Amino acid sequence: MDLKLQGKTALVAASTGGLGLAVATALAEEGANVVITGRRADRAREVADALPSAIGIAADLNTDEGIDLAVDGAVAAFGPIDILVLNGPGPKPGAAAALSSDDIAASFDLLVKPQHALISRVLPGMRSRRWGRILALGSSGIVAPLPNLAVSNIGRAALAGYLKTLAAEVALDAVTVNLLLPGRIDTDRVGELDHAAAKRRGTTVEAIQQESRTSIPARRYGEPAEFGASAAFLCSGPASYITGVALRCDGGLVRSL
Repeated sequence: MDLKLQGKTALVAASTGGLGLAVATALAEEGANVVITGRRADRAREVADALPSAIGIAADLNTDEGIDLAVDGAVAAFGPIDILVLNGPGPKPGAAAALSSDDIAASFDLLVKPQHALISRVLPGMRSRRWGRILALGSSGIVAPLPNLAVSNIGRAALAGYLKTLAAEVALDAVTVNLLLPGRIDTDRVGELDHAAAKRRGTTVEAIQQESRTSIPARRYGEPAEFGASAAFLCSGPASYITGVALRCDGGLVRSL
């Protein structure tokens, strides 16, 4: 299948590692011009140099200055942004009963405000050109809230509500807005959560991982490349009639439809 991504400009947030890197790689392999972003300039350039057509920009996308730097750099290098992939670091683990008011504020500051600011910069151009893809890398916690990740559950659910509302508003302009929800994908972030769970429960990381695999019908963690391929399709031309959805890439982990 031709995903019709040749020559499209894709800005991928937090793409120097983990799921962001997997998505950026998949888009680049399909012919998109990819903008790699991260806080370390050397790492961003290193990742970009390994891709067919990409640049690396050091930017803190939690700030207005960083967003301007990334968007302006993308446009200068490749032209208007056609694809925006929203991504960022997950907040610290913690129980809902232990949340402070600062934790609640942090969930929005980290998981809603920067994403809204990025969308606000690129959406008008997408609508005027009548082609755009906005894809947020979320969490299965949107569907089934995850234990000990209360801050993440709150912020990601709020983002999902905003994106679902936005999807209906811009569909007539041929802009799609979707979420892609990972299950247990073999990334550094999941490794950190496994280590935290092992410490909290007084057991080994290996025991936590085996327990996790047992809970997944596919009986394994997902590969980053599998997640990246799913993202590339949602950002593609043939996916033009898919909008406002939260697609799970989780090996069957979440048992609801």
